[in-house]
Amino acid sequence: MFTGIVEELGSVRAVEERGDALRLTVAAEAVLEGTGLGDSIAVNGCCLTVAERDDDSWVADVMQETLDKTTLGSLRAGDAVNLERAVTMATRLGGHLVQGHVDGVGTVIARTPSDNWEVVEISLPSHLAHYLVDKGSITVDGVSLTVVEARADSFTVSLIPETLARTTLGTRTVGDRVNLEADVIAKHVEKLLASGLVERLTTEGDRP
Repeated sequence: MFTGIVEELGSVRAVEERGDALRLTVAAEAVLEGTGLGDSIAVNGCCLTVAERDDDSWVADVMQETLDKTTLGSLRAGDAVNLERAVTMATRLGGHLVQGHVDGVGTVIARTPSDNWEVVEISLPSHLAHYLVDKGSITVDGVSLTVVEARADSFTVSLIPETLARTTLGTRTVGDRVNLEADVIAKHVEKLLASGLVERLTTEGDRP
């Protein structure tokens, strides 16, 4: 579990193709503190397991399912990536509950700068549209953001200078693809309502 608060910008050191998988080596500093083999680190919003590590880098294996559902397959040596360690019980929940399980990929379709922030519009896969609401939460490349406007096939977010400077969202251009994760609470509510359990409990609760 993560919070969507990026701890540092890492750099892809190497990408090793392994047929239906790849091995990713990422240079980092902050996220390696207290991190051991088997721990989780989110890379652009995708939860990966530390398979190897040394003083200034770590290695993760990326399977086909992840390559199919995320943008990680397009990473190349030298690319900057957003990194966040999994939370602990003592971690401040500065963003929102993030699983690191990417739901789909969107595309940056517009950027509108202003003096103190920048509004970014991102396309939204149709199967995710019903999870977004104005002022709700969305994770973009591992960054917890507030939805400004939820539209039928896109959404907008406002990026403050801190986000622009400390994450890859500051350099994403129109046409770039980004990983999206919807709010997990919305997913659970949807499944609960679809199961009919809430309706049954309400009906039974109304009985004398």
